[in-house]
Amino acid sequence: MNGPIRRLAVGMFSAFAILLVTVTWYQVVRADDLKGDPLNPRPALSERGKERGLIITSDGLVVARSVESAESKRSFTREYPAGEAFAHVVGYTSFIFGDTGIEGAYASSLRSRRDLTISDLLAAILGQDLRPLNVELTIDSVLQQAAVEALGDQRGAIVALDPATGAVLAAVSTPSFDPVDLIGDDAAANWEAYLNDPGEPFRDRATRELYAPGSTFKVVVAATAQDVGLAGPGTTFDDPRELALPGSDATISNFDGGPCNDGESTTLLNAFVRSCNTVFGDLAMQLGAEEIGVTASSLGFNRQIEYPWSVPEARWQTEELVDDAAALAQSGIGERDVRATPLHMAMIAAAVANEGVAVSPYLVKRVFDAGGDTTDSTDLNELGRAMSANTAQVLTQMMERVVTSGTGRRAAVPGVRVAGKTGTATGTEGFSNLWFIGFAPVDRPTIALAVFIEGSPMSGESATGGSLAAPIAAALIQTWLSTHP
Repeated sequence: MNGPIRRLAVGMFSAFAILLVTVTWYQVVRADDLKGDPLNPRPALSERGKERGLIITSDGLVVARSVESAESKRSFTREYPAGEAFAHVVGYTSFIFGDTGIEGAYASSLRSRRDLTISDLLAAILGQDLRPLNVELTIDSVLQQAAVEALGDQRGAIVALDPATGAVLAAVSTPSFDPVDLIGDDAAANWEAYLNDPGEPFRDRATRELYAPGSTFKVVVAATAQDVGLAGPGTTFDDPRELALPGSDATISNFDGGPCNDGESTTLLNAFVRSCNTVFGDLAMQLGAEEIGVTASSLGFNRQIEYPWSVPEARWQTEELVDDAAALAQSGIGERDVRATPLHMAMIAAAVANEGVAVSPYLVKRVFDAGGDTTDSTDLNELGRAMSANTAQVLTQMMERVVTSGTGRRAAVPGVRVAGKTGTATGTEGFSNLWFIGFAPVDRPTIALAVFIEGSPMSGESATGGSLAAPIAAALIQTWLSTHP
């Protein structure tokens, strides 16, 4: 064989080898990735009517299932028996609108593998079960339903966590929607109706929206002060009616416009219990942006929190506040540019309850096969120590005083020691956003939570975290402890 022919033969064999490797790579190794690519319409067509696995709660309630069609045993309809109560958590799977929530995050596990693709055929040859896997959530269905009922017609969110593990016990956003409405012949019309609803039911206020945390952020400032040794519960501060902000004509005043105590001096404990802005604005300036930023970062601010879907980062802007004392004072009371999701504020309450150790929240307890055997489970993921154990203990005592004799009295539960912090933050013009974060029982915490109400009219005492959010927290704590004594 002469040289040119030899080179041609080698080139052709090389090209065929490359083609074979490439085809094998895409058909076998990357098959599942390509199926899930949103730009690929074929999987959507193939998935339409296919069986998907169950999604159940920790107490066994089925919140998503596939039901075999009466017309064809190879066609299935997706059902969501719990409706609006689990809409943002479970999400939906739709040929038209895509997949959201757990339906989207765990699509590869929930889907049937009986698609006759090369990867599925190889799995069958190797004796693997091609039936869809199932997902068990950490959520307690009784607490979830109680949260929905407690919020009622209000726009808001509730997140409850196991403070020791980060397991999500409840995650509710209202108004909500019924995922079933996005399936079937009326799906497009229902989609438009939801989009045009002024309540914005598609918004997941619990995990995907950032809000100013208001006075609930004072927990972070108080923890910093205690940790660095600058101030403790008995430390005294000046007690002006207004705090003048350096380099600015602006001032910070307390909610009622008066002093925190007698107009002369007050303790940090009294300022925390009464949620006095003047003291905490002053304390933030004394601490400095960097010190507060260290605590905030340890609590998960300015970093991505692991979750089934992307959660926006809670914000504390250290660099912007270092040389701006006025902005720092405003940020120290949870206003200005400080932002967090209700999920994140529940994490802060959980860290105090967990002796100062912050844990990453998780929503899926396990994935299991058709035989009930676990194929995957979630491990505890600690973010690290956010504050000393002693600081967490001191904060717990201060937060308990908020409930027994401060702004959070309506969070009290008979026979139960509850710790908490209220918050009333600036919202849209003419409205305020209301908060309560806390945990119970104080001596052995099993639930930490954040209650958020969006856009309450600013009309005196009736529009505070203590008056509207705290009673909701009390109801949920009572529900939880009645079923988990």
